[in-house]
Amino acid sequence: MSGNVQLLSDTLAAAKAEDRAALIAYLPAGFPTVDGGIEAVKAVVAGGADVVEVGLPHSDPVLDGPVIQTADDIALRGGVKIADVMRTVREAHAATGVPVLVMTYWNPIDRYGVERFTAELAAAGGAGCILPDLPVQESALWREHAEKHGLATVFVVAPSSKDERLATITAAGSGFVYAASLMGVTGTREAVGEQAADLVRRTKATTELPVCVGLGVSNAVQAKEVAVFADGVIVGSAFVQRMLDAENAGDTAAGLRAVRELAAELAAGVRRN
Repeated sequence: MSGNVQLLSDTLAAAKAEDRAALIAYLPAGFPTVDGGIEAVKAVVAGGADVVEVGLPHSDPVLDGPVIQTADDIALRGGVKIADVMRTVREAHAATGVPVLVMTYWNPIDRYGVERFTAELAAAGGAGCILPDLPVQESALWREHAEKHGLATVFVVAPSSKDERLATITAAGSGFVYAASLMGVTGTREAVGEQAADLVRRTKATTELPVCVGLGVSNAVQAKEVAVFADGVIVGSAFVQRMLDAENAGDTAAGLRAVRELAAELAAGVRRN
């Protein structure tokens, strides 16, 4: 069975045709529970998210800040497995029809087996993977199997990436390029910063792939700011924080309402005009 890389490309192209950026929402699988995580994905799509990233919880999340680390810890203590991540992708995509990617560190895939992981993700209707810690020069095996199964390989570029390095990364990637707006870990920020606009400009000079910006975007004002120069706006910690706040209050339903409302605000923000 082939994955949904084409759906991802079509979705990003449709947003561009509407003269707006796509809204990409991140939520970890298994948080607050596997079922709760699936409902959260449905909620952000109902609010207006175009694409969803499902996080594969990891015990050493080097790119993630304290908010996502906390959610990952809850998911791991709840016993989340890769099978639960695949179930989340399958049910979320079936319910919403939007492209669903998995964001994961390399170690879990390596241990699980690249062929097995890519085959199962494609069978679940997944659109691809975002792999923040897989070096391009070590990615040939992954890319071979991802391409075979119709999955996108999304690499992360950073403000520190030199132009030559950007060209190497974008040549190897597919789906879109994930541009980290700043050096550091995930989390909400007061401002996204000028580094992001410069990084997008330099990245676009090397590729025809859409360039989507993540790290630090948490509200409609920031989303609108980023949508001026990026093809997509990626939001994670702000959604997860709302779910955490609701869980701390013992009200999962309130969390689902909160992420849907935030998605609606952000969806208005990415419509530049």
